Amino acid sequence: MTTAVAEDRLAVLEAKLDAVSHQLDFVAAALREQGVRRGMWDELRHDLAPVTAEAMERVSRELDEVRGFIEPAGLLRLVKRLVRDLPYLESLLDQVESLSALGADLSPLSRDMLMAAMARLDDFQRRGYFAFARGLSQVADQVVASLGEEEWQALAHGAPGAIRALKEVAPGLGRALQEPPGETPGLMRLVWRLRRPGARRGLARALAALEALGGPAVDPAAGIATNSPTNR
Repeated sequence: MTTAVAEDRLAVLEAKLDAVSHQLDFVAAALREQGVRRGMWDELRHDLAPVTAEAMERVSRELDEVRGFIEPAGLLRLVKRLVRDLPYLESLLDQVESLSALGADLSPLSRDMLMAAMARLDDFQRRGYFAFARGLSQVADQVVASLGEEEWQALAHGAPGAIRALKEVAPGLGRALQEPPGETPGLMRLVWRLRRPGARRGLARALAALEALGGPAVDPAAGIATNSPTNR
């Protein structure tokens, strides 16, 4: 009986010793790992010491250069204002992010619009619109170079009458051009049609236009007619 109790106590003691041994092994491993980490930090600190010293020296030199322009009170006031305006800065950053997201969403659309515009311009180029525009530009340059200020003023004064004449002639001329061509009228029939008031008015306007085209050229600077039989 006594031997069995002793053996039980010995087994319990051995179990406790085993538990203590495991704990000691864990503590020893932790100490070894901590020593390794301490060695790594020491090595890193040793490697960074020259870089840190150089950086601090560089910062000190830069601060010495701007020391005359920056006051501690102003720097402290700037820091306080930045801290006070942090909500506004966050709102500004949110707006920038929103604009960035909008730009990312519009980028495919703008690319498609650019490609469509380039295709349209290429179609205009192939169809000759640009060559036509260049020709019109050259014609406009020649017209502008050949007309003086007085001639432009004369055109401006005569433009309303010409526009009114075109408005009056356009409807009848359009109807006449839309009528299907018939047989060619004879000379007597044409003369007979001159009895109509409209035909006589049209003939009068045509003769007035021909007379204006064949009339003497007026020199705007001199204000006299030239190239006429009476002035030769």
